Amino acid sequence: QVQLVESGGGLVQAGDSLRLSCAASGRTFSTYAMGWFRQAPGKEREFVATINWSGHSSYYADSVKGRFTISRDNAKNTVYLQMNSLKLEDTAVYYCAAVKRVSWVASARTEDEYDYWGQGTQVTVAS
Repeated sequence: QVQLVESGGGLVQAGDSLRLSCAASGRTFSTYAMGWFRQAPGKEREFVATINWSGHSSYYADSVKGRFTISRDNAKNTVYLQMNSLKLEDTAVYYCAAVKRVSWVASARTEDEYDYWGQGTQVTVAS
């Protein structure tokens, strides 16, 4: 069982940066692939980014590629999402998710692949 707790959300201006964190419980964090998803009001939850167990492979949605960076610190059981050049359309509740998977490729790219979810953190981008 893995428990995930997101933090770092808030209200920012367009063009600003924000870093989200997701702290995981348990002693086997390094055997989990991690992902970030988001859900905007009135929309379905969508994939944002994923990172493999080692942190050496990552994959991004086209909408955030070049602006967001996912990373992890296995010693701290934490995954991060650095968000730069934020846009109004980035406004959403951001969720981190985990799936037990040891793969050299960041392959967990769909919601159905993940077994554990955090409660979400709100990110609001204002003009």
